[in-house]
Amino acid sequence: MARLLYELAGADPDRRFSPFCWRTRFALAHKNLAAEGMPWRFTEKDRLAFSGQGLVPVLVDGGQTITDSWRIAEWLEEKHPAPALFGANRGFARFINTWADTVLHPALARLIVKDIHDCLAPPDQAYFRTTREARFGATLEAVQGAREVEVIGFRKLFGPVRAALAGQPWLGGGAPDYADYILLGSLQWARCTSPFRLFTEDDVVFAWRARGFALFEGMAAKAVGYPA
Repeated sequence: MARLLYELAGADPDRRFSPFCWRTRFALAHKNLAAEGMPWRFTEKDRLAFSGQGLVPVLVDGGQTITDSWRIAEWLEEKHPAPALFGANRGFARFINTWADTVLHPALARLIVKDIHDCLAPPDQAYFRTTREARFGATLEAVQGAREVEVIGFRKLFGPVRAALAGQPWLGGGAPDYADYILLGSLQWARCTSPFRLFTEDDVVFAWRARGFALFEGMAAKAVGYPA
């Protein structure tokens, strides 16, 4: 049975942009596991009914259906232990996962939310605008309109990441692990949907991101999106 990964896509089915799906893509590549990507869109909840919920990523592997990027990562580590995905400290990756979800993503969404909308097919655009404007309490145009100012604060969020990378090439130490893939997935979300430049070229995060996107024969860099 083929391994399947249901991934969020834009109007172009090859534009796969979910940060959570990219976490899983990186984890699969780290484990040297292939998976057929199944494009899925916001308004296609019925296609995920078999999984018992309505969000991606959904991994179908050997008759097993696993949802949620963190649970998928743990499942992959259990079923395919080598090479190790979490390195020496799973708790550190858990912290990065929580920080990305609760701190990084809300700040990043404000910089790219209208660009995400513009990548979607019309039915998804209507859904996205309604749900996100309710969430932000403002139009998408108004939220994203402040990004030239808000990107300064966004860059400051990466202060601890810069400090970690000052003494090692990856958050995982000498080699990348799931902590790196979590944040690379977040930044790939932006690269796949928006031309807005998040970092200056002299930023250590800029160089780390470039190295990350070049992993696995340039898997992330070659995906449909904009120059990073």
